[in-house]
Amino acid sequence: MSSAAGTTPEIATFAAGCFWGVEHIFLKHYPPSENKGILKTAVGYTGGKASAANPGYRDVCSGETDHAEALRIEFDSSIVSYAELVEFFYRTHDPTTLDRQGNDRGTQYRSAIFTHSPEQLEVAKKATSEVQDKHFTPRGEKIVTQIVEAGPWYDAEQYHQLYLFKNPNGYQCATHRLHW
Repeated sequence: MSSAAGTTPEIATFAAGCFWGVEHIFLKHYPPSENKGILKTAVGYTGGKASAANPGYRDVCSGETDHAEALRIEFDSSIVSYAELVEFFYRTHDPTTLDRQGNDRGTQYRSAIFTHSPEQLEVAKKATSEVQDKHFTPRGEKIVTQIVEAGPWYDAEQYHQLYLFKNPNGYQCATHRLHW
């Protein structure tokens, strides 16, 4: 799939608690139909033990696989920058809680940025520092988001994809909102 500019789409992968809410808020603000840069999303699992390949939802929820519920975004960097997506990621959850978002607790709900290149790593570190200084240091809080190299990705089961669009009254973590 090529983006409008004829370039290969880039990939961004974020974990910020329950993947339903993460996908929902990104697509609400960057709907593919409005050409705001996000081309396609998928929810799934990443960042787990190598011995736990191709996990399912129950496996991940057990906490035994160390996978995070995450969102994989294909985006057109000529329309939206990776830096903008990283900042938006921070705006939409509480990156100061370790292995938790709201009532959702466990390593599968951790805050993490899974980078796909050395350039993404540098951008993620810089954006994290800027967000920390501007939004969290003044409140005496510290970002605990992991920034790690992306590893294997496993799509979640089909019923999880676009879940809150298909089930508007479905569970939504209260932290998935714009914080600034």
